[in-house]
Amino acid sequence: MHRGHVLAVPYPSQGHINPLLQFCKHLSSKGLKATLATTIFISKTFKPNPSIAASVELDTISDGFDDGGFAQAEGVADYLTKLEAAGSKSLAELILKYKESADDPIDCIVYDSFLPWALDVAIEFGTASAAFFTQPCTVNYIYFCVHHGLLNLPIPTNSIPLSIPGLHFLDIPDMPSFICVEGSYPAYFEMVLSQFSNAHKADFLLCNTVSAFEEEVVECMSKVFPSTLTIGPTIPSAYLNNKHMRVKFKDDDKEYGFNLFESEASGVCMEWLNKKPVGSVVYVSFGSMANLSVNQIEELSMGLKASNMYFLWVIRPFEQEKLREKFGEDDDKGLLVKWCPQLEVLANEAVGCFFTHCGWNSAMEGLSLGVPMVAMPQWTDQTTNAKLVEGVWKVGVRVHVDENGIVGRHEISGCIRQVMEGERAKEIKYNANKWRHIAIQAISDSGSSGNNIDRFISKLKSSPPSSTK
Repeated sequence: MHRGHVLAVPYPSQGHINPLLQFCKHLSSKGLKATLATTIFISKTFKPNPSIAASVELDTISDGFDDGGFAQAEGVADYLTKLEAAGSKSLAELILKYKESADDPIDCIVYDSFLPWALDVAIEFGTASAAFFTQPCTVNYIYFCVHHGLLNLPIPTNSIPLSIPGLHFLDIPDMPSFICVEGSYPAYFEMVLSQFSNAHKADFLLCNTVSAFEEEVVECMSKVFPSTLTIGPTIPSAYLNNKHMRVKFKDDDKEYGFNLFESEASGVCMEWLNKKPVGSVVYVSFGSMANLSVNQIEELSMGLKASNMYFLWVIRPFEQEKLREKFGEDDDKGLLVKWCPQLEVLANEAVGCFFTHCGWNSAMEGLSLGVPMVAMPQWTDQTTNAKLVEGVWKVGVRVHVDENGIVGRHEISGCIRQVMEGERAKEIKYNANKWRHIAIQAISDSGSSGNNIDRFISKLKSSPPSSTK
């Protein structure tokens, strides 16, 4: 008996694969067949955790660079152009392959919103479609407004605060970097705007957020796209269990299961953390794409040292040696690693602060695990996410940069102390726990996201592809 088959197509990077893979696990746990289509290069180079095979099947499409991936391209524009051409062709071939299998035809394409061409392919085959947005609704709505001429660039300073519903709390520095730094990364800017070139044709818009996290802007998005469904947080369910709540999740879902970076043994990090007092450690990570300058690394290292807190810092290998010279090999205050199991670290009771670039996945993980944050955004949506962290959820503080664009050591140590010591730290920790409970409740079977996932599945099962709208 055909149980419904969803083909998920992520943008080929770690931060986009993880949430879509986790969504596939949700669908599989509720009786659907879920297949994740990574690129040929990724499938040849990186091996997923064997546990994935129990719930999600894997297949491939081409990005046009089967032997080298993004590194083989001449630049961002070249990669995105080839990805669309080769991706469209190979996705069509994949749909045909399953169509010829009587038991496994594709019922719905869930595509990363950065890949609007995947929607065109789905429409060509008469297959139901769902755009999957990996960034917050606030950022998505900004791009929607720019794409449709509701927000003109550059934004005049006298137009702040914005009169657009849902965005009035934002100042110009809180906008995504593509907006507030005009002309930066033009290929990426074109890509984020193109999300809305055909989104109105999709049967569903799935947003990796919690409705309560961005209540007003989710309501605005839903008015424009009535098929908008919030389905977050998309993190492994084992980390959402809480002894103080009646909600219960699977204990065996402890990792995303698809790591594009070589991970050091988790035992090294966890053994070190387990020897530290509760709430005493600053966990420092800037994700997979951030590239800090030499001066900024120097200031960050001195700021951590000045804070006199324990710290666990994820940093590239070639940068570690310089820092080890500075801190000393026998300095038990800090541990430098090239990668670590972030969720496991954030869930450890020794961690009292997450010093983060504020990528959306990291912000959602920190929020869902109740960890206070110091936000040091670098680019794209991170500046807006930092505003949400400090100004909306009030679960952390955002650092301020100097006239040279550097965050100084005194600013860094001061921000760390604000979230780990004193009365403000107590308020931040209280808010962090409050939002954690909201996240847990949302993804439960009776919560807003849980109900939305059920609505998606029910609509998919009850309607033929051409009538899912």
